[in-house]
Amino acid sequence: MVNSSSKKKRVAVHGVLLLDKPAGLSSNDALGKAKWLLNAAKAGHTGTLDPFATGLLPLCFGEATKFAQDLLDADKTYETVVHLGVKTNTGDTEGDVLEARPVDVTLTQIEEVLQQFRGDIEQVPPMHSALKRDGKPLYEYARAGITLEREARQITIHQLDLIAYEAPMLTLRVRCSKGTYIRVLGEDIGAALGCGAHLNALRRVTVGGLTIAEAKTIEQLSEVEADARAALLAPVDALLSSFAKVELTDELSSRFRNGQRLALGKEAAINIPAIKGRVAVYRKTDGMLLGTAQLQAYDILAPERLVALG
Repeated sequence: MVNSSSKKKRVAVHGVLLLDKPAGLSSNDALGKAKWLLNAAKAGHTGTLDPFATGLLPLCFGEATKFAQDLLDADKTYETVVHLGVKTNTGDTEGDVLEARPVDVTLTQIEEVLQQFRGDIEQVPPMHSALKRDGKPLYEYARAGITLEREARQITIHQLDLIAYEAPMLTLRVRCSKGTYIRVLGEDIGAALGCGAHLNALRRVTVGGLTIAEAKTIEQLSEVEADARAALLAPVDALLSSFAKVELTDELSSRFRNGQRLALGKEAAINIPAIKGRVAVYRKTDGMLLGTAQLQAYDILAPERLVALG
């Protein structure tokens, strides 16, 4: 029996690991491996990737977990290979084949169909998803052979580009809003082409302003000396790159960190963003992130999420 007192104590690690998740690993398993390698006390991810999918999975540690929701709401970009002519019960390679049809489509037909899926569209969430009904994920119903009615939801396909077509494989690049299921998009494109389809491969390449080019694999993380791994993390404010910035004096910083609302219009030394809404707040003297806030009417700065660092 292992003495619990001999277990290695977890440490406070703060920042964002841009992980290149491999196929075959769930997002929770990937998080667990990274958390163990960093010996981190607190961690969370910013939205899951299906086990068969690869690519960018931002993992938040310590104070960065306070801003994970912001990436859940961010636009994302995927590269995917759609296998035309074969429909599965999950919409991807992990499911059983339900139907196979011959594929006889032209590039012109493909382009005409893709145009139908650009912009604001409605999409019915799949049964094989983590959405919950009566407290239970839909995929549990699906595994029990139960299909439930699901309401269509509006999503936005900002970009849908044809990269290559070598029948029956159709390679696409998709930039989309939150809540988009690329599996369903692939299935719907196949249905519109009259042959059915499922996803053969899926890779996420951007989340908000974060890109796969900056990501590290689990193997790369494990190859670094244990005490140097935290240096691979991006700073906490990597999740806030799209936010307007407000820099406060030391006095105003102290008041902000105490949760006080600040009337910035009375402060001549503060550069106030022209657009109201959520902002990232820093201490001007050393550039330290203090948290996020709402910049309201009359230039009132209302603290939102505070960072307990420094």
